[in-house]
This record gives sequence, C-alpha cells and structure tokens, in this order.
Amino acid sequence: MDRLANTVRPYAWGSTTAIPELLGVEPTGAPQAELWMGAHPGAPSRIDRGTGPVSLAEVIDAAPEAELGAATVNAFGPRLPFLLKLLAAGSPLSLQVHPDLAQAKEGFADEERRGVPMDAGHRNYKDANHKPELICALTPFDGLCGFRHPAHTADLLEALGIDDLKPYVDILRASPEESALREVLTAVLSAEHGAMADTVERAATAAERLGAEGGPYAQDYAAYAALAHHYPGDPGVIAAMLLNHVQLQPGEALFLGAGIPHAYLSGLGVELMANSDNVLRCGLTPKHVDVPELLRIVRFTAGDPGVLRPEAVDGEEVYETPIDEFRLSRFALAPGAAPHPLDARTPQVLLCTAGTARLTADASDTLTLAPGESAFVAAGERLTVSGEGTLFRATVVA
Repeated sequence: MDRLANTVRPYAWGSTTAIPELLGVEPTGAPQAELWMGAHPGAPSRIDRGTGPVSLAEVIDAAPEAELGAATVNAFGPRLPFLLKLLAAGSPLSLQVHPDLAQAKEGFADEERRGVPMDAGHRNYKDANHKPELICALTPFDGLCGFRHPAHTADLLEALGIDDLKPYVDILRASPEESALREVLTAVLSAEHGAMADTVERAATAAERLGAEGGPYAQDYAAYAALAHHYPGDPGVIAAMLLNHVQLQPGEALFLGAGIPHAYLSGLGVELMANSDNVLRCGLTPKHVDVPELLRIVRFTAGDPGVLRPEAVDGEEVYETPIDEFRLSRFALAPGAAPHPLDARTPQVLLCTAGTARLTADASDTLTLAPGESAFVAAGERLTVSGEGTLFRATVVA
C-alpha cells in the first residue's frame, strides 16, 4: 500500500474553504475545486517506494499486471480505469452531458481524422472513453440531474409569467415527452443571444420572487435565480429549468450515466468516475457549446433523478451502479470493532474523510490516514482496515 500525494485543481468554481477544512490546513484564498486521486495523466498522484516520489501513472505503466491485476488489465486495458476525487463546488459548474462508449469512440475518431487539435477550444472528445460518474455528498449538496417530467416543467415555467416562455410551455404540455424535451432544449440553445439574455434576466427576477414566496417549486426557483446571478443572460439558465433540482444529504449519492444532463451547484462530495475527459456543455459556461453534437448525445428521457443510498454488503456500505469500471463503498469505522479485511483481487484507492483509518498489511506494516488522506493498494495486496471514522473505497467490479 502506498500513501498518495495528490494535486488540487484550482478551477474558478471551486470553494476556497471546503477542501482545506477537510484537510485541516489554512485556506490560501484561492479556489480549490478538486483533489485528484489516481493515475489520470492530467494530474496523477505520486507515491514513494523508497527511491523518491514518482507518478502513480508511471508505476502502473511499468508493470500494469502487477499493480492492477490480470483481470483488470484484461477488462479495461493497462491503466487504472477510474479516477477518485474530492469535489468542492463554491459556485455552479457548467451544465453538461457525457457520451456513451460507442459515441466517445466515434467522436474521438472523427475529430482525430479531421485534425482537430487536442487543445482546441471547440474540441469535444479528448479520448475514446465514456465518463459515467458518481457523486456522494459529504455535506449538503445541490445539483441538477436529468429532465423533470414535461408537465411539471410546464407548470414551473408558466408560473414565471414570462411571455417569451409560453411557446415552450405549450410544447411541453402538448407534445410527446421525448420530442417535447428535444424541441424545447433545441430552441433554447439555438435562440438569438440578445433576445435570450433578456428572457433570462426577466425569468431570473421572477424566479427570485417566487423562491422567496414559498410553494412547491420554491427551492427550485431559488436555485435557478442563483444560477442567473452567476451566469447572467446565459441560455443555460433556461435549459437548467428543464432539469430536476436535487438536494443531497451527507451519505446520499447520484449516478450520472451517459446522455444525462447535469450540473453540480454547491457542496463537498466524493466523486468517482471512469478515466475520461469527455464533456459536452449545454450552458452555464463561457466555453464552447456544440449544439448539434450535444443534441446527438443527450437522452431526452424524463424521470426521478434516483438518489442512491448505500446498501450493506459484507460489512461495507456499497453504492450500486450499473457499470464495471468503478465501485464506490464506505466503511463506518468504530473503535474496538474487529479489523475488516479488504478484497485483494482488484486495485483500490482508499480515502479517509473523517476521523482516522488504519490500513494494516501485517504487524509491521500499518498506514494511518487522516481526513483527506488517501492510499493506493495494488491488486493482490491483502490488508485490513480499522479505526474510528469514515473510509471510502474505490475499486473496480471484481
């Protein structure tokens, strides 16, 4: 097992305090958005096996089967197939969607064939992989996830009293679900910018008023008004009104599969995802929005966002998801409890988020993690966990 030295990503939307508070260090005053744990080439963790710090990605590249196990390499290739993060949203992230695996392969191959530079602002596909992800709240966490049922969205938009939104209301009430959502999102993202900016401003004013007045959509209206404050005039504010507003309590999670529009608004959480950078943006961003490609990727299906709560499985609490590249679970470590053995078949990243966690391979090999500290455990390495606190475990489905 190897203690990880990890990189903080200073994206502008990051909280200035949440990650420092968890780590027990003084804030720098700069945003600290994400703490990356894994072997992603953008910011791989570093380990030290006695010869000085080295990238975890380089260690895995040098001996993939020794580090990941033959089964993981056979299933996902010679790289760690997931990336674990602490995510701290101080302001809303962009409204976005991720492709499925076939779409990612097709899109990446097409942009490579056309010679689109990897660092080009209009590039959509940075790799040929999909990017399903899971976010588990450590604090109260606000987000947007998936389309609300069209009839309910029609009620929400109609109550704003904005004439420019009435055509969307009519479509949402009269058309079949999929075609209604597609038509309205297309119209919003394709509208003339000046006119849409005025509509957003008036809708935001009405949403702020309705949020203060109370009622069934009061918290939703307040969230949309806050979005407009951060992104004045952005068509993504109206697009966001088509989505479910979700408020997670600590320990609750969301799974974001391919084609599901979503955005994180505020809060601190543990995020686990497949190892990919593929993002298509729908709004709430100054970055490129490729409307035709976005509409090809989005799944226009409405429904409940599906808040996940962990299920007890052999002494750990597991967040079940429908994919194999990653599996997130947690341990509530209690003083005096018997050490819990970990399955040694797969590579693991272990993250302590509260209290202390002790990782023990044998009597002479123990690693203690404090909040925000993490470790990589190679496949085949047997160890137990104990302590007093909370430990998250990221691995692959065996």
